[in-house]
Amino acid sequence: MSQRSLSRCQLHNLHLAQARRTVLEHLEGDFQPGAITALIGANGAGKSTLIQAIMGELRPINGEVVCTVPKERRAWLPQQLALDLTFPMSVEELVMTGSWPSHGALTGYCAAHYRKGREIMARLGISHLAHRPLGELSGGQRQRALIGRTLMQEAELLLLDEPFANVDSETVDILIRILRQMADDGATIIVVLHDMDHLQRLADEVLMLNGGHGRWVAPSALTDHHSPAQVVPFTLGGRHAGSA
Repeated sequence: MSQRSLSRCQLHNLHLAQARRTVLEHLEGDFQPGAITALIGANGAGKSTLIQAIMGELRPINGEVVCTVPKERRAWLPQQLALDLTFPMSVEELVMTGSWPSHGALTGYCAAHYRKGREIMARLGISHLAHRPLGELSGGQRQRALIGRTLMQEAELLLLDEPFANVDSETVDILIRILRQMADDGATIIVVLHDMDHLQRLADEVLMLNGGHGRWVAPSALTDHHSPAQVVPFTLGGRHAGSA
């Protein structure tokens, strides 16, 4: 069986537009199960547009995204700036919402759900924060809680937008370990990155967006030319890690 036939998310001559302006065209490629793909490109290169298309929220103007992962098993973790921190929700409540896509939001939780939620929080080192409101957390603590929600969802396709922005080094290490474990368990993971160190530690494949087109490159082709802690330059990233 070919690698392409194993892929659960494929791009076929994909053309995408925003407000009638073509953003990306002729995109081809496969996101493999068990692999972490870094999505890189300058600000405005089309990273968010591509993510919207993969999540089924943006209709292509030509070509298609073929994704066989059920929608209830697709998870999107946006930048923390997208969170409403005034909403009265605790860490445990946020993690538990990961069961909504498959279980429903109004049916209540059973003992197995709560047990699984506690196990996930322990795995992420946030058990002691279970009843803490989201607005009182640090950036790293919030990001762990958000990852906890995707673990609760048992996501098979996970997309993340700069998950390491404005978080502490301990959280970076934990998130990299968790994402690697998810990939080892067969999940397909696509992550927007801008920092070379994070790319070097995490990515199996790289899709570079530039000038309306995409190019697949090996992580080694990028990391061989830059020091481990260097931020990806303009042609690859366009801004410093953590910037908007």
